[in-house]
Amino acid sequence: MSQNCWEFTKCGREPGGAKVSELGVCPAAIENKVHGVNRGKNGGRSCWAITGTLCGGQMQGSFAMKHHNCLKCDFFSVVKRQEGAGFVQAVEIIKKLAI
Repeated sequence: MSQNCWEFTKCGREPGGAKVSELGVCPAAIENKVHGVNRGKNGGRSCWAITGTLCGGQMQGSFAMKHHNCLKCDFFSVVKRQEGAGFVQAVEIIKKLAI
């Protein structure tokens, strides 16, 4: 597995994280339908397609609401570069989430 979003951002919202009591567990950290996508744990490398993640200290809404911001995210850029041709696009992630 590669570095996940909560490790990269140090948000503290992973299970057992420092900010769970304040902000709750991040949906990306526990979304197992996309485990392994982009070599991440649960949704840890698919966070841009998962509702309710945290960005810049603000809770993000649905994919449609947050997609524009996610495309500018440093973590998104790192994952896309690391995965290269194997990068799983948001449309495929959303399909997996809908199952």
